[in-house]
Amino acid sequence: MQEILGNKAVNSRLNRDSLAAIKSIPTPGEKILALPEKVLQFGTGVLLRGLPDYYIDQANKQGVFNGRILVVKSTAQNKADDFKEQDGLFTLCLRGWSKGKATSEDIINGAISRVLDSQRDWQRVLEAAASPDMQIVFSNTTEVGIVLDKEDILVKGQTPRSFPGKLLAFLLERFEKFKGDPDGSKGMVIVPTELITDNGSTLKKICLELARINQLSEAFIQWLDQANDFCDSLVDRIVSGRMQPKQEAEEMGRLGYTDKLMIMSEVYGLWAIQTSRPHSAAQLSFSQVNKGVIVTADIEKYRHLKLFLLNAPHTFSCVIAQALGFQFVNQAMNDEGFYGFISELLMEEAVPAVLGDTISKQEATDFAQQVLDRFKNPYIDHRWSDISKQMTLKMGMRCLPLMRDFFEKFGKLPERMVKGFAAYLAFLKNQFSDHGSDNNRQTTLNGAKFSLTDAKAAALAAHWDKLRDGAPLDAVIADILLDESIWPQAVLEAVRQMDGLAVSAATALQAADFGNNIRL
Repeated sequence: MQEILGNKAVNSRLNRDSLAAIKSIPTPGEKILALPEKVLQFGTGVLLRGLPDYYIDQANKQGVFNGRILVVKSTAQNKADDFKEQDGLFTLCLRGWSKGKATSEDIINGAISRVLDSQRDWQRVLEAAASPDMQIVFSNTTEVGIVLDKEDILVKGQTPRSFPGKLLAFLLERFEKFKGDPDGSKGMVIVPTELITDNGSTLKKICLELARINQLSEAFIQWLDQANDFCDSLVDRIVSGRMQPKQEAEEMGRLGYTDKLMIMSEVYGLWAIQTSRPHSAAQLSFSQVNKGVIVTADIEKYRHLKLFLLNAPHTFSCVIAQALGFQFVNQAMNDEGFYGFISELLMEEAVPAVLGDTISKQEATDFAQQVLDRFKNPYIDHRWSDISKQMTLKMGMRCLPLMRDFFEKFGKLPERMVKGFAAYLAFLKNQFSDHGSDNNRQTTLNGAKFSLTDAKAAALAAHWDKLRDGAPLDAVIADILLDESIWPQAVLEAVRQMDGLAVSAATALQAADFGNNIRL
């Protein structure tokens, strides 16, 4: 059947049978599509397909990992039938910005072997536990997926309710199928990608507790604990998912086929996986041909780089960007003044602050330059309004500790970070409740209204009321900075180490006319 997309006739749906007719881009060969299943993956979301599955596909095409992925889906997103109709194939459109120009590449990913529905196909999932080829587990079940459900009792023939329950049932089946796995060789390397700190070790604790709740044997619990390697991991890639309909139609018209699973991501990718076991590192062999995959005994350095050189600059600059009328990050980066502000904040303040025994100047500078390129990416429309959500939490986790590190090294406050912090204060100071509802808070910047989503908004508002009652501005800011109901202890410690922060922030806030005249 012929469809018209992007003013071009498109003859077929992407699947195994149509590969031979596709001439626009390279296609995975039969040898790759016949590789054994080595990975069990919980989740069909775009992050998994755009990062781990991409790395597996790239390694397979270079003859290194030589294994495919069995996917287990638990949500309504991405129907299993769509994957079945396309034989697991999908197009990944990589779009980025590097060295002053746009970059792009389209890839047909052949890493996924099958997609099984956890409710409908649970027995078939368990059957895979008996495969000696199975080595690795990936997951992305969102942050609420790695939680303990004490009522998740394992019953033969029934699908467990929680993700840890499903993983536990699979590992129990594997333990039993290999008759207790006496030498521990059939344990799995388990690499969650959920966006929580210590995701692997947290998942392990939950699985062990759930095993005890289910009164599983001590022999199994010992095997679960020792034979399986639960690895903490850190992922960093923006995978925006499906393109806008017009853009998607043009892309399919250019490629010459339709693809209901096509997704777009940035070119940059980082996956840091923590393990100290040589056997696990060997099984994660796809890292050998992908410089974006780092297998190491300690991933803290990569958390540090991401938190302070990527996340913190976003947070410091997002209120300023919105006040200046920019809706998207890439839009702001095309403004000479804004680009100068954020690049100087990164290179002159953030980079010097993070240098230490484990992070060299070259490493930090290279990472920061990649951040600037990523922010400029014309293909990724990242909204400042999304970045501004829960600003107080982000300011405490990322920004104030980074300011403290700079202050400790140089004995002075970082000027641009102080400006960003003052803009944050204005964002919270100018808040008001629409129709009297705390759930509908807004704020004003440079005369324009913006939505405000912040769990600490009411606590900040109470402090700003003191200003109206005649309290000095620097005293109000000092009270905000030392409020134990707003900041965790680690942040309070950081604040106490920065003499003059309240006064400097007050000066910057007054210079911006309390958010009514934010300029660069």
